[in-house]
Amino acid sequence: MDRIDSMSVFVAVVAAGSFSAASRELRMPLPTVSRKVAEIESHLNAKLLVRSTRKLVLTEAGQAYVEDCKRILEAVAEAERTASGQYNAPQGELTVTAPIVFGRLHVLPVVADFIRGYARVDVRLLLTDRTLNLVDDRLELAVRIGTLPDSRLVASKIGQIRRVVCASTRYLEARGTPKTPQDLLKHDCVTFSGLTDAGAWTFRDNQTVRVHSRLSTSTAEAAIDATLSGIGLTCTLSYQIAAAVKAGRLAVVLKKFEPPPLPVSLVYVHESRITAKLRAFVDFAAPRLRASLADAAL
Repeated sequence: MDRIDSMSVFVAVVAAGSFSAASRELRMPLPTVSRKVAEIESHLNAKLLVRSTRKLVLTEAGQAYVEDCKRILEAVAEAERTASGQYNAPQGELTVTAPIVFGRLHVLPVVADFIRGYARVDVRLLLTDRTLNLVDDRLELAVRIGTLPDSRLVASKIGQIRRVVCASTRYLEARGTPKTPQDLLKHDCVTFSGLTDAGAWTFRDNQTVRVHSRLSTSTAEAAIDATLSGIGLTCTLSYQIAAAVKAGRLAVVLKKFEPPPLPVSLVYVHESRITAKLRAFVDFAAPRLRASLADAAL
């Protein structure tokens, strides 16, 4: 039994939540995945997973073992990075995650410039609005919007964005401009499910207004497009509408009632040493993203 390989498979099964999902993630036949986990249990003479038709549950031994596996696998990866020279010169694959719209508008152009300047570094950019775990998902750097909880992560602030309410100039000319958050009760609104509670908009001093949603969508982009068409007002993040505001197609309202801005940060796992590729990317990306956010400020 190749213990390192079997540990990797076991960790993947736990992270994926099922043998079949791990099989797809690893691109490994399902019987092979099952066999490798069974070999570990046989070797340890311990039950690590309780299998049911709906989910996998770690036993007490399994909970301790999976954490030990993660530490061992990271130590092996660290040794390989050191031996291959990744601390001496930027090289290898760098994994980065960012929110979908922010990543497309701001991060992707920086990544494109970076790989043109660093021929020996490849980048895997994962755009998702889910908050991924850098360790469990084997990611090296994340762009995070919002206050960061205390953790093992190192954070470098690159700017801030606002949560704003806006409408097309055509809508405001026809229906008038709201002067207070309570005025929204008399207006049509466009909401999207990306917000925690799409129909409840929060303002300064935690004031919340439950708006009338004439249209609810699943993405911010669709809500903004609908707002541009004159359907109503929407609440979104400032960078998402910066271009439309500067072009005069949308106008921000209720500015003095806005909640505090949200910080935008580059975060990565704290280590005594970081790889040359990660250090190079942070040094390259941070000033460019700061400039990009400053340019997009409303």
